[in-house]
Amino acid sequence: MKPARPGSRAHNSLTPYVTGHRDAACIRSRQFSCYTRTLRSEDKVTIHFINRDGLKMTVKATPGDSLLDVVIDQNLDLDGFGACEGTLACSTCHLIFEEEVFKTLGPITDEEMDMLDLSYKPTDTSRLGCQICVHKSQEGMTVHVPESVADLRQPDVGTTSSSS
Repeated sequence: MKPARPGSRAHNSLTPYVTGHRDAACIRSRQFSCYTRTLRSEDKVTIHFINRDGLKMTVKATPGDSLLDVVIDQNLDLDGFGACEGTLACSTCHLIFEEEVFKTLGPITDEEMDMLDLSYKPTDTSRLGCQICVHKSQEGMTVHVPESVADLRQPDVGTTSSSS
């Protein structure tokens, strides 16, 4: 495939790193997310997820992938996780980090903070999985999935309206 010409509509700063149509679509669709496919390392990082039932799930993740990508790629059974597919339109990928790990994460954006404000019982160490990229320094980290999920894109369940 011939690379896009600088200045053309198909060219952007990530063009040299994009390896296929799936990657290009991923990068375009996640404007606020980390660029998960730009600099991939074949060295895997062990990450432990504690699900809503307290079950520990251990996976090997590729540095550069977002934690949302890890959950999807590893087919982890986390009902409703990542409903907006990483577009910062929900808070379903809300994760809680241990304090020492939280301190090493990149800065939080206003957009992410707005979504966290709408999440289920956010904590001081809450972040959205779609906004956190895996790094080798996170080897062995444990992240907790909150006991419930708040997705404001869904109508309230169990509410009734009265028509008098």
